[in-house]
Amino acid sequence: MTVIEVLEDMLAERRFGDPEKSYVSKLHHKGLDHILKKVGEESTEVVMAAKDAVRSKNNEDVIHEVADLWFHTLVLLSHLDEPPSAVLAELERRLGVSGLVEKANRENGHD
Repeated sequence: MTVIEVLEDMLAERRFGDPEKSYVSKLHHKGLDHILKKVGEESTEVVMAAKDAVRSKNNEDVIHEVADLWFHTLVLLSHLDEPPSAVLAELERRLGVSGLVEKANRENGHD
């Protein structure tokens, strides 16, 4: 199993668990707005860590913060009943498509 698959199983297992015993359960219990707030906070922390990394020449904090961001986005997907494989499939679909073309297609309402 990949790390993503292990996390997906863990998130599904803890989604409806006791919020006093599981951070994941607590996030789900607090609801979508709380999860979105965490995703926003983690995104900001990634940006700040990346700016610091340029000055310090050390990417360790960036890696840590990106891991936090990915984790919280996985919680978000779980909350919306979407598997991580849906995102992986979308990334796979985009392989070989120019980023400029893909963005233009989204802006024009095409897949």
